[in-house]
Amino acid sequence: MVMKKVAYHKGIAMVELVFAIVIMGIVLMSAPQLISTAMKSTNIGIQQEGINEAASRINMILTYPWDENNTNDSCIPPVLHVTNGNPYLDAVDDNTSRRIGVDKNSSSHTFICEAQDLNASTLGIDGSDDIDDFTNDINLTIDNSGDDVGTDYIEKNTIKIVTKVGYITDDPYSQDYNNTQFSYRPSANTSAGTTTNIKEINVTLTSTSGISELEKTITLKAFSCNIGGFEYESRIIP
Repeated sequence: MVMKKVAYHKGIAMVELVFAIVIMGIVLMSAPQLISTAMKSTNIGIQQEGINEAASRINMILTYPWDENNTNDSCIPPVLHVTNGNPYLDAVDDNTSRRIGVDKNSSSHTFICEAQDLNASTLGIDGSDDIDDFTNDINLTIDNSGDDVGTDYIEKNTIKIVTKVGYITDDPYSQDYNNTQFSYRPSANTSAGTTTNIKEINVTLTSTSGISELEKTITLKAFSCNIGGFEYESRIIP
């Protein structure tokens, strides 16, 4: 009697094959959604970088002198006279050249400087060395539309940062500067056509991408006041 030996070969079961096909199908179906989400995340990242740039822009501008007439190195930057300011912020009288609350022995925060004009200047570029020289300045433009060179960018996103500087009214929101307590609300103060004691720095970030939820206009504001400046005391040690 002859015995017949049967050899069995290892193989993939039909059930395992079906599961593998289904899993691969699910992965391939979700790939377009993953790509779309990644593109939106990149747009948001660009916007966040733009906001950081706008905030850095404001911080940089605030380091500059308040006015062109505060840039003379021959004296301590003085408080300047304005044409449309709150009267409580003027000098007590012509002889003192100090506001209410400034110590008589103080050499800073006064209306005194013999070497220059003591009036706040009108807005405009007059030396690129003070705050209002940045008005109407387009600081940054990122244009990925690709229309100008025929390039098809994946991220069709345009970001622009524009800086404006202007005078705003310096009146308190309630009470007045003669009271022991008063409130000041910058958002309630309107722009002033002439010089006041407060300059508003307005940096606007505009994002255009063609996607409604990603199109943003973000405005950051800061304020700088006419309070003069100071200088460090120095002495030579023998």
